[in-house]
Amino acid sequence: MKKILSRALVAAVAIGFIALAAPAADKADGSWTGYVTETHCGAAGAKAEHADCAVKCVKEKGAKWALYTPDDKSVFVLSGDDAMMAKMAGMAGKKVTVKGSMEKEKKIITVANMEQGT
Repeated sequence: MKKILSRALVAAVAIGFIALAAPAADKADGSWTGYVTETHCGAAGAKAEHADCAVKCVKEKGAKWALYTPDDKSVFVLSGDDAMMAKMAGMAGKKVTVKGSMEKEKKIITVANMEQGT
């Protein structure tokens, strides 16, 4: 009985370490180009005409800022500090290049820098 319990404990500890290490392996630094939108409208909101609506959705309706990348038709949630989040409101509907780190499985980009593209 002791042997079974000790093996189970060792297995549980090993699984815990693997679970902690997995999210770190999922992160990748880089840059991505796309359009600033929000999570309620996603790709449909990736245009300049949607900018005011996007700001309203984020401020009043619980949406989150997002980046729509037309190359792979993906929508990634954007996160960052307060200054970066305020900057996103001014970039709504615009083409941008975002630099930061991505959690690919969660589809989240933590933004370090954002510049308007052409």
